[in-house]
Amino acid sequence: MALYLKKELENEATIYVWEITETEQELMDMCSIPKNELEELSMIRSEARRKERLAVRALLGEIFDDKVYLGHHDNGRPFLHNSAQEISISHSNRFVAIITHRDEALGIDIESLDRDFSAVEKKVLSEEERDDLSDHNRKLQLAIIWSAKEAIFKRMSQLDVDFAEQIEIEKFSPRDEGEISATFTHKDGTEMEFELEYMVFERHVMVWLVG
Repeated sequence: MALYLKKELENEATIYVWEITETEQELMDMCSIPKNELEELSMIRSEARRKERLAVRALLGEIFDDKVYLGHHDNGRPFLHNSAQEISISHSNRFVAIITHRDEALGIDIESLDRDFSAVEKKVLSEEERDDLSDHNRKLQLAIIWSAKEAIFKRMSQLDVDFAEQIEIEKFSPRDEGEISATFTHKDGTEMEFELEYMVFERHVMVWLVG
């Protein structure tokens, strides 16, 4: 399929989305994968998970003219060994999403609306967020909230974050695309405010923030 979507943002970040329609072998043929990563792939039992990893590599090859080497910090945050570009990555069984910016910290998350979000409501929403839920488009609202919290978590790059206590999403009415506000509270009580954007397509939700 190659590139499904390219979205250039006003803050000079760019979002790229790849739809995974290829076979595992076709993705392998598109990528140049380090030996150690091939060994890691061979340990993954799920074909879908292997294809997600390979599609990330394929999309990186589409984004960058030169070959880039993907690494991860101890907290799981991805980085490029040979590029100063900031990067955040997310994937579902069907799509891989990558957001890049020359110097701003990033966060992106993509989720399928076919997923069961009932556990999200119980485990990662605050009491106020649960009170803000409406019966209309409840599943979509939960998906957007979860994706927003995931995007903020990736942006903050901190371990042991309490999603219910430390990440608060302000009340909003879900649409096909829009903006939402959120607050991240550090464990020392200091707060950071964020503005996020989201869009809905092909029964998927994608949420991102820059800065």
